[in-house]
Amino acid sequence: MLHSTVHQCFAATAARTPDAEFLFTESVTAKAYGIEPGAIRWGEASAQIERLRQYYAAAGYGHGHRVGLLLENRPAFLLHWLALNALGVSVVPINAEMRSAELVYLIGHSEIALAVTLPERAGDLRAAAAQAGIAFETMGPDDAVPTAKAPAPRAHEPIDNDTECALLYTSGTTGRPKGCILSNAYFLRAGEWYAALDGVCAIRPDAERVITPLPLNHMNAMAFSTMVVLTAGGCLVQLDRFHPKSWLASARESRATIVHYLGVMPAMLLAAPESAADRDHAIRWGFGAGVDRKNHAPFESRFGFPLVEAWAMTETGAGACIMANREPRQVGTSCFGRAQDYVEVRLLDDEGRDTAVDQPGELLVRSAGADPRRYFFSGYLKDEEATREAWADGWFHTGDLVRRDAEGNFFFVDRKKNVIRRSGENISAVEVESVLNQHPAVKASAVAATPDAVRGDEVLACIVLREDADASDPARAAASIVEHTLAQLAYYKAPGYVAFVDALPLTPSQKIQRGQLRELAHALPGQARCVDTRAMKKRQP
Repeated sequence: MLHSTVHQCFAATAARTPDAEFLFTESVTAKAYGIEPGAIRWGEASAQIERLRQYYAAAGYGHGHRVGLLLENRPAFLLHWLALNALGVSVVPINAEMRSAELVYLIGHSEIALAVTLPERAGDLRAAAAQAGIAFETMGPDDAVPTAKAPAPRAHEPIDNDTECALLYTSGTTGRPKGCILSNAYFLRAGEWYAALDGVCAIRPDAERVITPLPLNHMNAMAFSTMVVLTAGGCLVQLDRFHPKSWLASARESRATIVHYLGVMPAMLLAAPESAADRDHAIRWGFGAGVDRKNHAPFESRFGFPLVEAWAMTETGAGACIMANREPRQVGTSCFGRAQDYVEVRLLDDEGRDTAVDQPGELLVRSAGADPRRYFFSGYLKDEEATREAWADGWFHTGDLVRRDAEGNFFFVDRKKNVIRRSGENISAVEVESVLNQHPAVKASAVAATPDAVRGDEVLACIVLREDADASDPARAAASIVEHTLAQLAYYKAPGYVAFVDALPLTPSQKIQRGQLRELAHALPGQARCVDTRAMKKRQP
């Protein structure tokens, strides 16, 4: 690695291209945040970061401290992160959607003594810290830095690749969020990996403009879109969030050349009426994951750029990232590419045996070479047991079910914990949800197992209907949905129960809260808006 810290990586690019645009805030984000639209240049950002570094240093912050950042996707997040990184201070991004119980847990677990926050959230943070029993200060992004509560724990140790750069919390879809300790090496590797991509996704140094609506409290925005700009130069366009109606206009205004996406975004963009302006942009390709198979080819045809699917986790970073950046990309199949020589891969069945071609198994990964954990997370904070369990037998166990074809292409099946086992058949919740979401009356769906005395599990679907759908006869609506599913999937995969709900349980990052969904699936059968459709599930002759 050329650099020891993320700040050094930034500083090198800033010194090379001081007059180029570093951060661009387009008008929709500027209005949402009440800030000026336009660009911050590399040299200007460098000067601001150096001033912040001096203020933090004078206040006693240093190697081994942790500082929370509740700044949404504002430019201030990046400026404070880089200033703190220069001092060996780890940042703990705080999702602005978090409320009392979540904040108490995060502040208590991470033991941050200071949070840089939006002024309107300072009271919430202080109240949560008091409940957690943490000595705590808050400051606004432009405020004077309060004096550190304690000396820097590692003040006499060198700040290097292994220094903790950030503590990112997993989504907690099945339990309490885990704090992933991420080093400078983790982030630097993400930038180097991204900048060296070839095939469909070759990066042009100092020329790309990367637009992302994804939150800076997640690894995609912190470790991929941000780090490729720090590494290869160019400009970062960080949106406040995804606005489907104005997203393409924002891409045009910012002259974006690369976009980052999650699966829900292409679906929302395709739902809008077609327009001659759909191809009026400079976008070369999209980097993301989870595009619905039925939407992949139609999106590329309509908007004129490839959506390149990739696989990674907070825990793996780019250390085991697999990406379909080379043709053929197997568009519309949930393919996320082939493993490269820097990562080793195994697929194991429930008995711990390697799976055959085209048979799903849990994805296990590790870095090739002498250090299997190279560039991965450093461990779960205060949870050595969970870290050991994740790394059982020297492989990182991802919890994802994946299959591999004879040519070595990998295809995502589902999260292992989402699989429903009905009469000996394994059913992927994601596969069923994909079909349900194609029904004209369905706005959103989530599938889980509910106990069945005969079959072990039965498929239960929670359905949010579209606003214009007829909800007057739940039984009729449920029958239509199940008939639609039976036409596309094996009978046993169709819902045995259809429950109409006002909203799905979601995490702050808008993922389905699978733990809460499983509880719902146990409780819903027998309730008024839950229709028993098991009689419709018959083996086809």
